[in-house]
Amino acid sequence: MKIFTFNKLHISFGLAISCILFACGKQNPVFQISDSPNPWPDNYQDVAAMTDYKQWGTYNVHDPSIKKLGDTYYAYSTDAIYGEDSAVIKKNSLPFGYIQVRKSKDLVNWEFSGWAFSEIPDEAVKWVRSNSGGKGATNVWAPYITQYKDKYRLYYSVSAFGRQTSYIGLAESDSPEGPWEQKGCVVKTKTGDVMNAIDPSIAEDAATGKQWMLYGSYFGGLHCMELNPETGLALTEGDQGHLIARRFDGKRNNIEAPEVMYNPQFKKWYLFVSYDPLVTTYNVRVGRSDSPEGPFTDFFGKDMREEEDNYPILTYPYRFENHTGWSGVAHCAVFDNQDGKYFMAHQGRLAPRNFMMDLHIREIFWTADGWPVVSPERYTDTPTQDVTEQDITGTWEIILVEDVGNTELTLVDGQVLPENLQLTDKKRNISQTYDFKDDKTVEGKLAGSWKYSGQNSLDLKLDSIETSGLHLFVGQDWENQKQTILFTGLDSKGRSVWGKKVR
Repeated sequence: MKIFTFNKLHISFGLAISCILFACGKQNPVFQISDSPNPWPDNYQDVAAMTDYKQWGTYNVHDPSIKKLGDTYYAYSTDAIYGEDSAVIKKNSLPFGYIQVRKSKDLVNWEFSGWAFSEIPDEAVKWVRSNSGGKGATNVWAPYITQYKDKYRLYYSVSAFGRQTSYIGLAESDSPEGPWEQKGCVVKTKTGDVMNAIDPSIAEDAATGKQWMLYGSYFGGLHCMELNPETGLALTEGDQGHLIARRFDGKRNNIEAPEVMYNPQFKKWYLFVSYDPLVTTYNVRVGRSDSPEGPFTDFFGKDMREEEDNYPILTYPYRFENHTGWSGVAHCAVFDNQDGKYFMAHQGRLAPRNFMMDLHIREIFWTADGWPVVSPERYTDTPTQDVTEQDITGTWEIILVEDVGNTELTLVDGQVLPENLQLTDKKRNISQTYDFKDDKTVEGKLAGSWKYSGQNSLDLKLDSIETSGLHLFVGQDWENQKQTILFTGLDSKGRSVWGKKVR
């Protein structure tokens, strides 16, 4: 048996090491990046067949609307299907319909529940085709779910692609899963009208009980009209509402898919909008107002009714290392978990071909001055953990979420050319690797510095990129299947800044 003896030097040395590791009695455990398998693969080629529809949990999701109804989250979305095959549907007597429905208890694991409608509402079909030379009305787009008293209301759009002949209708049910009873038209448009009646979103003032519908795309921008809360239809028959947001040359520079939510902490209404073509450079911007009717102003105080682009930018096509990347990351739903957390959901089109549509759900955080920002990674219900100053040193991938230019789509006989659907890295935001040093410097493509500025908060300067109050949190590194530290926030130019620690 070997006997160890300790003299004063050994004891002093041990105490010194303890002080270094544990800040002389104040323990600050360092977060360790750990393996964490993704809940599902991004490429769903193996379950894309029509006969595999029950396995489409997070797949084939486009234009989602999500609400927590009771203890369950319900998602309704445009019936866009990768590799749709009508012959297989008919041969196998599959229950194909319109408006996809999913449900989940945790926002991670989703069950495909089928379709809300078995057919396109006849009144909508007649309106669209009678005003577009018999074309259009082949699908149901952009549903929106809400609850009023003991009724569930499902708003939906029927249109002709690239035209103003459009119809927003309402169906009601006693259950989030139907059956749905058609209640009529909320608003409709035709060629020559200012706006386009698609993409509904509903706002309700809890204090007054008043309701509004925000809607529109391309033609004439986004509009807001007041509803009758008891019927869910227009308060004034024939009303098409007033302008709340637009872009210069709106037919070319797309703005669409308004989504509105209220944050009681800041006493503000937030208008989320989508820019650019849905398959490629689709991205999300946001403005805010004291009223759901507007006016909405952006990060720089600009009125969103003016003909210019607005900030902040919350999402944009991107690629971290070890992944092919994502395009079309917009047309969002925003919702809460009824316990203080907020989320954004949107489609993500898997690069490079951009045909597969995955459901992306990102947690929303709020800057000190009341602007929403979203996680750089998809939500996986990771347990909340504090991030300490010691956790920050290491190697990070950072993405500056900025506008790198609209991608126009060329139509030939009403179809998009395949070469228009792919983005090069010049049209996406690509991550850059940086080393965060113990001396608070940052080394990488740009030089800079970092500072731990409080609980779960980081200040970062990289050349001309200046940020403060970036929110630090623990989440999933989807590209590397790890649990790691992430950050999100805004720079002084209204661009989102995303980061994840990779080692």
